[in-house]
Amino acid sequence: MATYGDSTESTFPEADVDKALNPALNRKFEVDPVSSDISTTKDIQQEQDEAAHKKEREKKDALQKLKTTIFVSVIIVAAAGAVFAITKKLREK
Repeated sequence: MATYGDSTESTFPEADVDKALNPALNRKFEVDPVSSDISTTKDIQQEQDEAAHKKEREKKDALQKLKTTIFVSVIIVAAAGAVFAITKKLREK
């Protein structure tokens, strides 16, 4: 009768002590292709999202600059009109 410990066909593999205790010495790094593809896809998606956000922000900045320019121009024209109106009133008197 054979016992579990007597089996010669399946033996437990020996452990590589140096690799287990010093992971920095392991120069062979295996990459899981599925995880790598998922990570790459996420990186590409994130870059595209950042590019779209940057483009949208630039568009908003340009619109904000235009609004500010128009607002300042209106104030300058209103001030100039007020000065002319006051000058005209002073000349009439």
